[in-house]
Amino acid sequence: MKRRILGGTGISVSQLALGAMMFGAWGNADHDDSVRIIRRALDGGINFIDTADIYSSGESEVIVGKAISSLARHEVVLATKFRNPMGADANQGGGSRRWITTALEDSLRRLGTDHVDLYQMHRPDPTTDIDETLDTLSDLVRAGKVRAIGCSTFPAEQIVEAQWMSERRGHVRFRTEQPPYSILARGVEAAVLPTAQRYGMGVLTWGPLSAGWLSGRYTQGVDLESGGRTALERQKFDPSTPGNAAKLEAVGALAEVAAEAGVSLPHLAVGFVLSHPALTSAIIGPRTAEHLDDLLAGADVVLDGATLDRIDEIVPPGTDLNPADSYYVAPALADATLRRR
Repeated sequence: MKRRILGGTGISVSQLALGAMMFGAWGNADHDDSVRIIRRALDGGINFIDTADIYSSGESEVIVGKAISSLARHEVVLATKFRNPMGADANQGGGSRRWITTALEDSLRRLGTDHVDLYQMHRPDPTTDIDETLDTLSDLVRAGKVRAIGCSTFPAEQIVEAQWMSERRGHVRFRTEQPPYSILARGVEAAVLPTAQRYGMGVLTWGPLSAGWLSGRYTQGVDLESGGRTALERQKFDPSTPGNAAKLEAVGALAEVAAEAGVSLPHLAVGFVLSHPALTSAIIGPRTAEHLDDLLAGADVVLDGATLDRIDEIVPPGTDLNPADSYYVAPALADATLRRR
């Protein structure tokens, strides 16, 4: 497994990171099996694990903690996230000092460790001054509970604002950004990835298989009544939506490109993401050992220029075929009261 340096921190991480979202009630509820999968990933050369407090309401962190409990702490680069609501109370989430300090202690307890290597803000918080958030995170770094900090799914302008605030106020700065990125969702190529490069940030992308669209499952259509993710996120799968119809057409064309390149469609998808010069790691989120083994087998796939050109013809650079796949809507667009006096 190839290694890369994480955002100038000096921390060496595998180019595939293990995403833990599917461990727990959201995916694989069998703790023992999930632990086996995590250890299998570590044996396969992955040293970077990414989780979050929100994943299965903390259950994912508990499982990750069990999996790494018998290892020397230096063997694993451990990342988790905060910000999304962890309860009905409005103060159980966000980017305030009050919540961040509580959230980190809860995560450390569930993970069974005294520090995390990367602590990430899961989404922007429009209700909290970024100065407050960065000041709190800086204190946690100086206290030794966090080694580096990052953001996730931030638009380019908010990455710039956070970097500017850190420089102006002397805060520890965000060293990483974690955006969604796949062949079908390339919107971050326009501004987010170039901005991250400009500030020397590491980039760990999630969703290289685009919620399963690039797994090879959806070549004939999508059964919205089958349950699971397709039922919960209909706007990302409903074939009557123009963006999803475009995705289905693109998947068919991409399957032909993969066959001509001599790789599977999932390996084409991950190889594409890793080909971008901004990328540090691509996060894979297997639910089963079979899913993991297949993705590990394609870890060293390198796509040539001709193949990447074919992909560009099918999905133009900077394009999200379905805007819903950006996973971020600016508050001024989501809340009508912010647009009216």
